[in-house]
Amino acid sequence: MRRTIINLSFLAGITVILLASCKQNQQGPQQQGPLPFEVATVPNKNVTAYTTYPTTIEGIINSEVRAKVSGYIQEVLVDEGQKVRKGQPLFKLETQSLSQDAEAAKSRIRVAQVEVDKLKPLVEKKIISEVQLETAQANLAQAKSNYNSIVANIGYATVASPIDGYVGAIPFREGSLVSATNAVPLTTVTSIDKVFAYFSMNERDYLNFLQRAEGKTLQEKIKNFPRVALVMANGQTYEQQGTIETVTGQINANTGTVSFRAVFDNPNTLLTNGNSGTIMIPKTYENAVVVPQAATYEQQGQTYVYTVGEDNTAKSTLLGIADENRTFYIVDSGLKAGDLIVVSGIDKLRNGTPIQPQKVAFDSIAKPIKPLFQ
Repeated sequence: MRRTIINLSFLAGITVILLASCKQNQQGPQQQGPLPFEVATVPNKNVTAYTTYPTTIEGIINSEVRAKVSGYIQEVLVDEGQKVRKGQPLFKLETQSLSQDAEAAKSRIRVAQVEVDKLKPLVEKKIISEVQLETAQANLAQAKSNYNSIVANIGYATVASPIDGYVGAIPFREGSLVSATNAVPLTTVTSIDKVFAYFSMNERDYLNFLQRAEGKTLQEKIKNFPRVALVMANGQTYEQQGTIETVTGQINANTGTVSFRAVFDNPNTLLTNGNSGTIMIPKTYENAVVVPQAATYEQQGQTYVYTVGEDNTAKSTLLGIADENRTFYIVDSGLKAGDLIVVSGIDKLRNGTPIQPQKVAFDSIAKPIKPLFQ
């Protein structure tokens, strides 16, 4: 009987402890107030957004070097990547057979000259007709022409650079038989003091582009196009800006695009034939409503921000996005200048959450978003 009383007393004590613990747990959350969040006022700003297009780079002149005569390469006088001047010898072809042909042609000239010299006095004495002399003179002229042609071919055996530039790949080496009919050139010399960047726009972008450009004719609009930037394959922005020079003005029926060509100065020869990159065409927005991309979140393909009302409650607000750059979204609906938005910790919020607003300067949180992957 005594053991039962002790057990009942023990259970009663445990129950009192548990009830006190539950009461403390229930009172704890009720005592916790709204959490602090940084907020900033939405401004009007002048910002620049960019439309990007993949591009390929080519030198302004790409001159194929080909042999004008058939022959074996006797000597390669330059190396790949070497800078050369116009007229500088690049290849020397074997000319032994041509030299022999030249000697034979010289002999034919001498024979034809002897014949002319023999007939001249006979014609003067009217022993033979002038027709025979004219025939001999024609044979002499033909012999000289054949000789000059062979000498020219001997000159062609030294293949020179047609332009100032840089030597490309050299697929043929000493001992290779080459001719004017080879499908592959001996090499290509490229001028890269300036380079062309080729890119294409779809029909919609092209029409928008033309409508934004000043001018009545296509040529006037091209002249007034903004200067463009080039992002190289390593992700770095090229230091020189480019100018759009030509637009085909016709939509390719197969691709549905219009071709553009921009030119860039290349004083340090950083760019070369065959480079790839991205053309960035700027568009400036004046007094635009902007929000930092870092202060937004996406849901079902739509962009939202948390606005803060007078009751200090975070409200999920849908944004209409007109454009974007690396830092901002340019907003055309959902916000106006002067609205208060949450700028940090938005992943901890839910619609209708009360907060303690802590104002910060807008520019202090407007930073570019760094891509996760390059």
